[in-house]
Amino acid sequence: MKPTLDDIARAAGVSRATVSRVVNDVPGVTGAVRQRVRDVIAELGYVPDETARALARGRQSAVDVVAATPDPAGVGQLGTHPYYSRVLAGVMGALAGRDVQLRVHAVTPDASEETVDRIAQRASVGIVLADGSPALAVRLQQQCRRVVSLVATARSVAAIEAENLDGAYAAVKYLHRLGRRRIAEIPGPADVSCGVDRRAGYLRAVAELGLDDLSAAGGFTREAGHRAAHELLERYPDLDALFVACDLTAAGAVQAITETGRSVPYDVSVIGFDDSIAAVCSNPPLSTVRMPVEDMAAAATRLLLTDSVRAGHRERFPVELVLRGSTTERG
Repeated sequence: MKPTLDDIARAAGVSRATVSRVVNDVPGVTGAVRQRVRDVIAELGYVPDETARALARGRQSAVDVVAATPDPAGVGQLGTHPYYSRVLAGVMGALAGRDVQLRVHAVTPDASEETVDRIAQRASVGIVLADGSPALAVRLQQQCRRVVSLVATARSVAAIEAENLDGAYAAVKYLHRLGRRRIAEIPGPADVSCGVDRRAGYLRAVAELGLDDLSAAGGFTREAGHRAAHELLERYPDLDALFVACDLTAAGAVQAITETGRSVPYDVSVIGFDDSIAAVCSNPPLSTVRMPVEDMAAAATRLLLTDSVRAGHRERFPVELVLRGSTTERG
């Protein structure tokens, strides 16, 4: 039988009203009692009724997905970047069969504190932060305890992370095994932790292999990849491989490479990161590091649904090198 609030109250030695306050995250319970009730909830496997919780709070039951985007219009990038569609697919999968809605918010880096606070204060089930800075994550958490980020931000904010550093490292080592010796990188944004970690993986690999660091300013857009690849090919005409921190960026890089008369993969082998639709639709299809975005987003959503979010919680998901037509041995 599914445990009830009364079951939790008896096991914890408290009143049903106290359990209700803990489940609905309302004041009036000491820290020690609140933790004891949460321990019993975890032990008995109690899953709150999200609709009832929302009604108790006077709010609509919903999971809010927040995405930080440099696009002033915001929604435009949400609709075109494969990463965000995969995040939404994972959240929707976890919500299937539940009377819980999905709300999506695009927040620009210069968004006012009032804008961020308004999103956090309206949250009921909680917030999945698709990406963003530590400052944004902390601001959301100050107004809504139930925040789970899909990238590492501040230590206090729960995060579901991919093994970004290890994935980038494996990609560069594979290119080296193919006989490539002039391996350049187009990194992600320097202010996003996943971009920082992928760059760290590239740097670790080239240092171990005794190779030069060949890189240009990048980003997570097709335009950034196109621009950076042209710059790299002009500076390093003997470049024979590219590690790119995002599939969409890598697709732009492939376009730039072919525009110069070079071929992919024979002249320049390319590996991206994500394993999104952009990798499959590229010509040739991209070798890439697969990141399980849907699984990560679903895991974050389940933490919110079961009220299992704890400050500093961390889960790390492995990544996998997927080989396609954009890589080949040097002949």
